[in-house]
Amino acid sequence: MAEAAATEASGASEKMVLVVGIDDSVHSFYALQWTLSHFFSGASAAAVGAAHKLIIVHAKPSPSSVIGLGGPGAAEAIPYVESDLKRIAASVVEKARELCVGSSVTDVAFEVVDGDARNVLCDAVEKFHADILAVGSHGYGAIKRAVLGSVSDYCAHHAHCSVLIVKKPKHKN
Repeated sequence: MAEAAATEASGASEKMVLVVGIDDSVHSFYALQWTLSHFFSGASAAAVGAAHKLIIVHAKPSPSSVIGLGGPGAAEAIPYVESDLKRIAASVVEKARELCVGSSVTDVAFEVVDGDARNVLCDAVEKFHADILAVGSHGYGAIKRAVLGSVSDYCAHHAHCSVLIVKKPKHKN
């Protein structure tokens, strides 16, 4: 009986790990805001926030994946594309940091990882032993999803934790 109580007490002291995948889209920042407001705010924000660890992950594509197969001059463009990708990543992380500060979230880590978002996010789930992965949904239809691929769909099928797909509501005027 004492062992069960000790195990239960130690489990209660472990923080739930939430990984949020972000890119430079409004959909991913909406997912981050939704996660912050539902897991880190409210009357018991101090108690709830203390029970959660937030990891924000941005997957930075490789310059060659952005340029494609290339052609004449593609090799010369790689340093410029890499510079732009680094600048975008820094901007994405800074905006995410501002949202976290605005929500008084202090137990947060930021990661920028080179690679395809699908693999980067599933790897982050494993690395951080995440309980929940939150991603935004672009709201693509079946054809666009088939052509472009869907990060949220891939993660829902391959991540080894619960996946929260946050959809930005459509506002009707």
